[in-house]
Amino acid sequence: MSLLKCVGGLWVVVLSVFVCPGDADAAFRAGFAKADITPQKPVPMWGYGDRHAALSKGVLDPLYAKAVVIEAGGERLAIVGLDLGRSPRADQMVRIRQAVQQQSGVGHLLISGSHTHHGPVIELLDEEGKGRGTFDDAVAYANELESRLIAVINAAAASLEDAQIGWGTTAIDMNRNRHSGIEPKPRDTELGVIRIDHLSGKPLVVIANFAAHPTMVKGEDLRFSADWPGQMMNAVEAGLGTNCIFMQGAAGDLSTKTTEETRGHELFGRAIAVHVQSVASSISTSRPEKPSIASRSDIFEFPTRLPFSSPLIQAMFSAAFFPELAQASLNDDLKSNIIHPELTTVLLNGQLALVGGSGEFFCSHSVRLKERSRADETFFFGYCNGHHMYLPTIEGAAEGGYGADSTVSWVSLGAGEEMMDQALINIYSLLGKFPENSLTNTDAETE
Repeated sequence: MSLLKCVGGLWVVVLSVFVCPGDADAAFRAGFAKADITPQKPVPMWGYGDRHAALSKGVLDPLYAKAVVIEAGGERLAIVGLDLGRSPRADQMVRIRQAVQQQSGVGHLLISGSHTHHGPVIELLDEEGKGRGTFDDAVAYANELESRLIAVINAAAASLEDAQIGWGTTAIDMNRNRHSGIEPKPRDTELGVIRIDHLSGKPLVVIANFAAHPTMVKGEDLRFSADWPGQMMNAVEAGLGTNCIFMQGAAGDLSTKTTEETRGHELFGRAIAVHVQSVASSISTSRPEKPSIASRSDIFEFPTRLPFSSPLIQAMFSAAFFPELAQASLNDDLKSNIIHPELTTVLLNGQLALVGGSGEFFCSHSVRLKERSRADETFFFGYCNGHHMYLPTIEGAAEGGYGADSTVSWVSLGAGEEMMDQALINIYSLLGKFPENSLTNTDAETE
């Protein structure tokens, strides 16, 4: 069952929420904007539990939010890449969606964190025991981040111009499966690139999609860093004279694979950039014949694998991280032993499928989705529109180990498979293969 949570705590029960493409419109436009989102004060850092509440100590390289807004068929889509460990909280996503819809007419959102482990904690809340009074700078940063994301999306929408688009992929041997003991170990080696050009043919923005954990900067280094994706984007921007956005893939069980020539986040990022530039340069962009944007959003309800209602479990998480973060993360849903991962499926111009999942999906999920999809191309974005920890495959969970056991994979077994099946149904519905599922669902009820 899927649930869409409304502002004010009202639940609307639907099978899925479908947004139809707009009226036929020959226009295809795009705009880009970016904002520096590096915290200006010391705050707790996201990514490694054994840091606990240790505060950041400066900046290794800046963190950015980069947004491209695409207008097609009267609809607008924002694709936003963040140099953060995760995308915004569920309550922030509600407010961001409302604001950009009202202010810029952006009705479709894909916001992904790169999953760098050298970004700030954004979960802390302005409530006693959840951040207020102890980590006021972190609470202020999270609130400020929300406003900055709204502003950067609005700025991209304000810069819309006629554009053309193309995409391409290649396989690169630059990640490894850090979890599985099965041979051959599953991997998603696909590097996906979307190129959007000015009408002159000069690139406006390049979007790169690859799956590998950005954990190359040492954990004991408490400086902010975008890790290898930041180095990759810098190199692409310098090489192509354009903007570059990184959208992380299904990296739950994938780490970087290095050689002597690519060891370290700087060298690795630059090496990935060479492949991104090669694919981008090979892409022929064009004006879509039938510009359109259509999407479905699903919020699932699954039982948790751990009884978060237990004070013992809550105490365990307080000790594993730090009390304020644990209390801010253990919301009412989790304390009721329920979790609500989100799935967003977008079909652009009837050709390109973009699927975003709110967690750390194991790579086989994206591999199987791409194999089964019949869109012209399908890309998967992880850590997208929220964050709900690890979503291993069933066989991955059976192997156990970090990323697959219940301490970090909170969602029930088989949840990832169910979400990917729904993504596949969504893609085919948006392609018109299931006409009965291609209409707006009006059978909503309230509880």
